[in-house]
Amino acid sequence: MSQAQTASIEKFNNKQAVVGIVGLGYVGLPLMLRYNSIGFKVLGIDINEQKVIDLNNGKSDIEHIPNTKIAEAVKTGFEATTDFARAKECDALILCVPTPLNKYREPDLSYVINTTNSLKTNLRAGQVISLESTTYPGTTEEEILPRVEESGLKVGEDIFLVYSPEREDPGNPNFETRTIPKVIGGHTPACLKVGVALYQPAIDQVVPVSSTKAAEMTKLLENIHRAVNIGLVNEMKVVADRMGIDIFEVIDAAATKPFGFTPYYPGPGLGGHCIPIDPFYLTWKAREYGLHTRFIELSGELNKAMPGYVLGKLMDGLNNQGKALSKCKILVLGISYKKNVDDMRESPSVEVMELIRAKGAEVAYSDPHVAKFPKMRAHKFDLSSVSLTTENLASYDAVVLATNHDGFDYDLIKQHAQLIVDTRGVYREPAAHIIKA
Repeated sequence: MSQAQTASIEKFNNKQAVVGIVGLGYVGLPLMLRYNSIGFKVLGIDINEQKVIDLNNGKSDIEHIPNTKIAEAVKTGFEATTDFARAKECDALILCVPTPLNKYREPDLSYVINTTNSLKTNLRAGQVISLESTTYPGTTEEEILPRVEESGLKVGEDIFLVYSPEREDPGNPNFETRTIPKVIGGHTPACLKVGVALYQPAIDQVVPVSSTKAAEMTKLLENIHRAVNIGLVNEMKVVADRMGIDIFEVIDAAATKPFGFTPYYPGPGLGGHCIPIDPFYLTWKAREYGLHTRFIELSGELNKAMPGYVLGKLMDGLNNQGKALSKCKILVLGISYKKNVDDMRESPSVEVMELIRAKGAEVAYSDPHVAKFPKMRAHKFDLSSVSLTTENLASYDAVVLATNHDGFDYDLIKQHAQLIVDTRGVYREPAAHIIKA
């Protein structure tokens, strides 16, 4: 065991290490709070100057993380900065930056590469670097490793490199950072030992695997499993609808089987920072090996088609009432990608809004978690959330229930909406003005 490895492990064991979190979003902030709560000094690094100012003033920009938690962390030593030179103060650098797809549905590693390039001149012996961003197998070795070693430090001897995929479920009260098992792979056995020492104090169960590639593939398998099963059930939804069968009734009945079945529920499409994106990281990388991942790509096509399916059901419902969509006012209920959160990333609700607007209709939205439509790279709406009153509901030709927040008054909606397109199976009892989509 090298001197750097021994010293690094000892620092994490006695909580004398400074933990650097690079990227203070939905993944980085909960991780910061966890390390801060168990007595580590935490330095947050982010390129967003306003976010850094807000965090240092005890303000959170994520709905399910209250200001009080940030303020308490600041009071007990947390600090945020835009200065990458301060990375040299840290014993660990945990990278929690976005890994989106470009317009050709190819991996965009610019955030990972730019972050690593900003850090590499500020590295020192004894540090451990952990990439948590979801990516294709080989990223840590191919992109991070050579840039780290440009500093003259040898990975596995002087400095340590691991991959440990983030596992966050925003808004889920049943899990928190501490209780979600943490997969970790090291570039060398020494890297793995230091990485385990980094995460063990903060996470109840650390799951070591043989390499960074295995850890990267683990994350992709988790999310591809979900994407493929949602694609299957979305296809089943279309078939069941054509046959006059309620797919939600069928899923609930199948879920009573105590083995061999896991319930997945259909919806208006896939959303969030993982499920719609991660499968394409593997399909892209597989082509390098001469492989065509047909099963994964088919599920992607099925899920991508769901906003269009919802639009078709909306148009059918309006046509049955003698109305043309282009002359209608439509209210979309819920525009975050999942219930009870404010996260808009890859939200299928927004795709539905785009399709409705493209048909010439007037579109509005209501969401208790998103007061004003945020700035997004691909979508522009100058809208604020509409309050759900008797008069407002009745004034729209149809409402599209896209995200089933607990904060909605579903009885009020049912009573006063002229037409409801239910994409989430909220209304189980048939009604003349409710269409399942």
